[in-house]
Amino acid sequence: MADDTQGKKEEKSENEGMSQKKNTVLGVTENVEGALCYALGWISGLVFLLLEKENSFVRFHALQSLVTFLALLVVSVVFAMIPFLGVLISLLLWPLGVVLWIVLMVKAYKGERFKLPIAGDFAEQQTSK
Repeated sequence: MADDTQGKKEEKSENEGMSQKKNTVLGVTENVEGALCYALGWISGLVFLLLEKENSFVRFHALQSLVTFLALLVVSVVFAMIPFLGVLISLLLWPLGVVLWIVLMVKAYKGERFKLPIAGDFAEQQTSK
């Protein structure tokens, strides 16, 4: 009997946690929209930054996505222009981008405001205004 009561309390607290997630302009929860900010790299970051005007969580992830993946693209293109060593470095940036992409999407989906060292600081500074 005590186990049944405890189970209902746990279920109730889980349901309360789910209802506390804020909806966004698109009508989905902020964690889903935050993860979608990373789906297409800097392009989806730009789209969500332009669409979402109210939710600071989503705007943070959109701006962090835009800054991070646009910077990776620019650095990769610049290195690709350098013969041999530059091309090698450019190729090594690709797995880094994939790992970042997965980690950032998972963290955003979990509702975490995971900050990268430079891009995250910039995004936090810009979204707190």
